[in-house]
Amino acid sequence: MPNELRDTIEMMNSEYYKERFKAEYYQLVIRYQKLKSMLDKWDNNQIEFTPTCPRSTYNMQITAMTDYIAVLEARAVMEGVEL
Repeated sequence: MPNELRDTIEMMNSEYYKERFKAEYYQLVIRYQKLKSMLDKWDNNQIEFTPTCPRSTYNMQITAMTDYIAVLEARAVMEGVEL
C-alpha cells in the first residue's frame, strides 16, 4: 500500500476502474492515518499547533472516514478488487 498521496497519482489516472478504486481507498486510508495521528497527539498533549475546529468536529470526520473505509472494503470484496 502506498504511504503518501503522491504515490497514488498514476493509479488515479488509470483507465481501469479497479486501479482508480484502489487509489481512492489508499488515499482515504492515508488521510485517515494522518488525522488519527493528529488526534492521538492532541489526546497526549503533544500537538504542535492549535486546531481551529473543536474536537467534536474532528471526531465526526474520523467517524465518517472510518465508515467510508468500511464501505470501500465491502465493495472491494463484492467487486473482486484486491486491496
